[in-house]
Amino acid sequence: MKVDVLAIAAHRDDIELTCGGTLIKMKDLGYVTGIVELTEGEMGTRGSAEEREQEAMKAAEVLGVSIRENVKLLDAKLELNMESKLRVAQKIRDFKPRVALIPYWEARHPDHYTAGKIAYEACFIAGLQKMDLLGEAHRPYKILYSTLYATSVTPSLVVDITKQFDQRLAAILCYKSQFSDTRAGGEVFPPLDNLIEQIHASCRFYGNMVGVKYGEPYYVKEPFRGEDLVKLAGRSI
Repeated sequence: MKVDVLAIAAHRDDIELTCGGTLIKMKDLGYVTGIVELTEGEMGTRGSAEEREQEAMKAAEVLGVSIRENVKLLDAKLELNMESKLRVAQKIRDFKPRVALIPYWEARHPDHYTAGKIAYEACFIAGLQKMDLLGEAHRPYKILYSTLYATSVTPSLVVDITKQFDQRLAAILCYKSQFSDTRAGGEVFPPLDNLIEQIHASCRFYGNMVGVKYGEPYYVKEPFRGEDLVKLAGRSI
């Protein structure tokens, strides 16, 4: 199946937490969306890989994605090597996305930034005709780096997800093994009420940057081409 927008991340639930609203919005606009995760999350403090798989499938229905696949690399042991790049590159060829949403290259969790590096290089080698992969060579036209886990980064693009926010939150809360316990579980697992408050605050912060209620942030390496300056979005002062 060919998809228009493919989101790639390290773990089940990363997509929902970083770019779920964007995927919902793209589906609302009529585009075909999909997800590829690199690991099954077997090293997670809460829940099992099997539980998270079931939760991910429920979340996929809420997000409206057409495909959700996992390349089953080792959780907490992600490495930028040829094996990992080939597994992801094969998915790039399989689904031929126009746009790839991938993790920013800096983050607290090593798996998150390593996933971003794997994804970028996989996008490149998927376009090499003679690479040992099945199918036709393909590279995404546009790569957007999700920066929600890299809070020190000023995004170059914020997607307005105000209309999609409630659905985005519902997708996150499908992960009952991760987020339904109201007891605190350290800095990674705040009480549920606090988590929901943090989700609201984060999306409001980025939304405020572009004059909307809720937003999701991205960084793009290359400059955008402008045509009609009068129609440019985003107020300067």
